[in-house]
Amino acid sequence: MTSIDEKLLENKMTQIEQARTWSPRVISKFETLIRSGDEVSVYRANPLAFARDRGVAEPESIDLFLHAARAGLVDMHWDILCPHSGLILESFGKLRALRSHFVCGLCDIDGQTELDDFIEVSFSVSPQIRRLALHDVDNLSIEDLHWKLKFASSGRLPGGQTRFVDVLRSLVRGMTYLPPGVTTMLRTEIGPGALSGVNVQTQAGFMLPVEESPSAASTPNTPTIVRITYDGQRFTPAVSAVPPGPAVFEISNSGLKRGSLLLTNWPPEIVAMPEKPALEFEPYVSGGMLLTRQTFRKLYRSERVDEEEGLGIRQVTFLFTDLKGSTALYERLGDLNAYALVRQHFALLDAAAHRHSGAIVKTIGDAVMAAFSRPVDAVAAALRILQEIGQFNREHGEPAIILKMGAHCGPSIAVTLNENLDYFGQTVNIAARVQSFADASEICLTEALYTAYGVRELLAGLQVEEFDAPLRGVEGNARVYRITSRS
Repeated sequence: MTSIDEKLLENKMTQIEQARTWSPRVISKFETLIRSGDEVSVYRANPLAFARDRGVAEPESIDLFLHAARAGLVDMHWDILCPHSGLILESFGKLRALRSHFVCGLCDIDGQTELDDFIEVSFSVSPQIRRLALHDVDNLSIEDLHWKLKFASSGRLPGGQTRFVDVLRSLVRGMTYLPPGVTTMLRTEIGPGALSGVNVQTQAGFMLPVEESPSAASTPNTPTIVRITYDGQRFTPAVSAVPPGPAVFEISNSGLKRGSLLLTNWPPEIVAMPEKPALEFEPYVSGGMLLTRQTFRKLYRSERVDEEEGLGIRQVTFLFTDLKGSTALYERLGDLNAYALVRQHFALLDAAAHRHSGAIVKTIGDAVMAAFSRPVDAVAAALRILQEIGQFNREHGEPAIILKMGAHCGPSIAVTLNENLDYFGQTVNIAARVQSFADASEICLTEALYTAYGVRELLAGLQVEEFDAPLRGVEGNARVYRITSRS
């Protein structure tokens, strides 16, 4: 029987329900997950999977989990996944602790990942609400440590439905905990290829080629003794290769903490690969996606990126807006009335960005900088803004709010500037420059954004003017697309 703190759960669910208006039955579907979801699904909950399986809109599902985390019903984790094995290399509770450098002891690789590549934001039910076996890592079985806690089971081999963990299970020759001060024995059968060992909690690992030797060929039924020392930081085998056939591994842990060992026998065809392929994962909330969500920025204002490092993002779309004739507006209305009108315009922009899965990053005077994870969302938001500003002007009459907008997509770096999450790099500069080419009620897009998936289809029926213009940091002139009005 699952133990749930009913009073605390009711209190937290009430907080979430009152946080905003939700679609019918969304709250009850979420409560059902918390109450009866299997251990893995509530320890590493994926808002996109929740949305798919329960018929909930993805943006609402993400907001739901963010509000639940803010209320303390679930804990939010920033997980770094190995792109080649799906091993959860590290998990951080705070954005500021996140590092983009990864080391995978299983794959024997290291490298850099970016916020939108293999950094998954997952959610775990709070142990105060529902205590799971996975909350008590020290008491997990060695099987649950690996297959339930440390591997993302959704990773599949490219172009097919074969899960990598299923392939890995067939290659594993043993797994065991390594108590401190103890020599642990592991008996197994070794085939051709290579043998690797890894502590999935620390990424300490070793790799031994499997080589036929005269002694192994002459005594095929005699187990080979393979001695390995582990000091809490690294494995040190006493041999440089092992022969095929029966083997007994003697692993001595001289460290102060318990370790673990996953022993894998890689076949020759995998060993011969110059580079292991990246897996295909079921959609998940990436770090880059979360940073461009208005709900995250409002609920987690204290979240910061490490100030010395910054975090790379492979693609983000920036939309800049500016009020045309704002100086004259202040002169005609006076500061207080003009500021009230400008605030209304900010509210319209904020709502449009949120509706299209984006976020207002900052305001600069009367200008706004917004960020979106998907290019098509930024363009849809810009079109919505023009439509709603037009309606606002028709309803309120003069003086009208007249906007000009520009957008560009590309790589960037997430940073902390002036105590706020911000972005830095050439993509930001180009987006701001493109905005300066727009006139009243116009949107200017770079070619990179105009040709992005789904954008041209979204602009069908609108007047699009192409022209070349100089962009700072871009050699020569660049193609710009001006969106004016419906044809």
